[in-house]
Amino acid sequence: MHRVILHLDMDAFYASVEQRDDPSLKGKPVIVGAPPTQRGVVCAASYEARRFGVRSAMPSVTAGRLCAKGVFLRPRMDVYVVESREIMALILELAGDQIEPMSIDEAYIDVSSACQGASPDESLELALPLARRIKQAILERRRLTATIGIASNKLLAKLASDYQKPDGLTLVRESEKRAFLRPLRVQVLYGVGPATAQALAAVSLHTVGDLQDYSGDLKAVVGSWGTELKRFALGDDDRPLELGEEVKSISSENTFLQDTDDRPTLRHCLWEQAIEIATKLERRRLAAHTVQVKVRYGDFTTLTRQISLDEPFATASEIYRLGCWLLAKERLVSRPLRLLGLGVSGLVDFVAEQLRLSLTPGTNERRRA
Repeated sequence: MHRVILHLDMDAFYASVEQRDDPSLKGKPVIVGAPPTQRGVVCAASYEARRFGVRSAMPSVTAGRLCAKGVFLRPRMDVYVVESREIMALILELAGDQIEPMSIDEAYIDVSSACQGASPDESLELALPLARRIKQAILERRRLTATIGIASNKLLAKLASDYQKPDGLTLVRESEKRAFLRPLRVQVLYGVGPATAQALAAVSLHTVGDLQDYSGDLKAVVGSWGTELKRFALGDDDRPLELGEEVKSISSENTFLQDTDDRPTLRHCLWEQAIEIATKLERRRLAAHTVQVKVRYGDFTTLTRQISLDEPFATASEIYRLGCWLLAKERLVSRPLRLLGLGVSGLVDFVAEQLRLSLTPGTNERRRA
């Protein structure tokens, strides 16, 4: 069977929900996060704000300097989670249940069984009408826009959805995948972080095309992962969608561009990871008994710590609280972190009516800064 994978990515999700719910914000640079007068970070920025250089995880004070007319709004995580549920339900209705939610606003969808043609390229082209229907349904029913990438695997579908935003639709044909990848920087490939990119640059490998043409042994440059990296550079990726049948753990990790011990940045990162994990738990009707945190320092020393509870838990607030408690108790932020990770394990079935994603502590009302 020819593989046909869609990657759906909602456009500036938090900010777009705010602009939809308050029409007076349309066309304005909306910044969701802490106000610039307080220590905190940007959770999301509308495309109008991005034109000024505002980006997610940026300190709010910096965002305020870059975008003096920015409209700062407190996040309403409970609203965004409900919206995410509606969008995922819509995808289930139109495209079936072969879905791997990656976060609150993006998902992979395997539509291979519905899109089989005489060749891989023909199969991919058969997915175009379905992708258009999904985009149109989200626009009509939710009044939001989404970008979709279509390709034969997760790597290419993700890159395709990044290619033309917002409100884009990009198809990467199997016959064109290597040409599509050639001009891109090596950092776009799955698993290539700053350290790997630096090692590749040391031997003049800067683009995916450089990797495609490299005749040497990549294992000598990046270790045993070199073989897999070469496959990715050629557009080959056989990673399956994680549909939850045999999931033993769920985790999320972030590698920072610069080592940091800034508490607001780390708290924001941990909160986003908790939301991602809680969303996946809900989709799979699971709860967890164990939370684990993972940190990596600048010298690549890596530590993990975990705590297990008798009663299962499934909400982002519980996962976040336990993650913060572990970091503080074990004094893991004793120096700047290169990587921060959060995960859950000890998974058990959890009936739907018990699941409640109370994702934001305190008031749920939006307040303008």
